[in-house]
Amino acid sequence: MDLSFLFAADSLMFTWVVLPLLIFLARISDQTIGTLRLIFLSKGQKMLAPVLGFFEVIIWLLAVGQIMKHLDNVLCYVAYGGGFAMGNYIGMVIEEKLSLGSVLIRIIPKKDTSELIAYLRENNYGVTSVKAEGSRGEVDIVFSIIQRKDIEHVVGIINQFNPNAFYTIEEVKAINEGIFKKPRRKTIFDSLSSGVKKNK
Repeated sequence: MDLSFLFAADSLMFTWVVLPLLIFLARISDQTIGTLRLIFLSKGQKMLAPVLGFFEVIIWLLAVGQIMKHLDNVLCYVAYGGGFAMGNYIGMVIEEKLSLGSVLIRIIPKKDTSELIAYLRENNYGVTSVKAEGSRGEVDIVFSIIQRKDIEHVVGIINQFNPNAFYTIEEVKAINEGIFKKPRRKTIFDSLSSGVKKNK
């Protein structure tokens, strides 16, 4: 059975179902790309952001062009707004899953920090500790810049060694050198060298 007539540009099916759906999907796409573009831009990804911006604008123009051709179609406006909202949400979810960038974690513990600092350093986290004066006397403030993907692990360490410690987490745009938890990837040379050692 031929159903192509339902999707003809002048059919009711196209006007009230297919077109709003296409606008909705296009708006999701361009807004998702736009959200990621802003996130990458804030993280200093100057090469990737313009590329995403190119595709974002092209898709946006296609969606807006269709709305301008069908100004009397209320569903097109609803689809446009719904796609915008959904695109924002999907973009943030994707960025969260990617765990891009670095963050500064500032810890003000409520007890001795020696075990906490030692454990963080054992796990290859760079740690800086300074003395400060708090509302209840002298305190140690512990700073560490970590990868976003390691936030959950570091927070778990804080809760283990210093429960109820006050800490803040802030985005870091750019860093220069430092100590980070980044295990070296094994290469073919590692397997060759281990084989040579066994033969010896």
